[in-house]
Amino acid sequence: MSAGTSDLLGIPPTELPEDPAARGLEEGDPRTVAAAYPTSCLAWAMLAEDALHEDEDVAAYAYARTGYHRGLDQLRRAGWRGQGPVPWEHEPNRGFLRALAALATAAGRIGETEEQHRCTEFLRASSASGARELGF
Repeated sequence: MSAGTSDLLGIPPTELPEDPAARGLEEGDPRTVAAAYPTSCLAWAMLAEDALHEDEDVAAYAYARTGYHRGLDQLRRAGWRGQGPVPWEHEPNRGFLRALAALATAAGRIGETEEQHRCTEFLRASSASGARELGF
């Protein structure tokens, strides 16, 4: 499925607006960018991914959960009603999808297996191509 197409239920894809922090993240420290742009899913996702890489699982969980909830807020403002595609192919959606993937991983590492499975299924349902790209 590509950006701009509906899922099998006819629900149109949700496309988030451009993340104003994205440009700063190309060269800046995610901590600094998250402090300057606390609503940026991408900044929180990057912090979570960095923490996972460093085996800081509790910090990763907290960062990922923050990015996930910031993303849910943005999705709702963009018209999302709790279901339907969130295409990976639309670049601004990637921050939310990366936060969701990091949350699934961090939840698994701290023993929250129900949340790990729920987040994994949510990721796959939102964007099959994103899930594949992120290793799910």
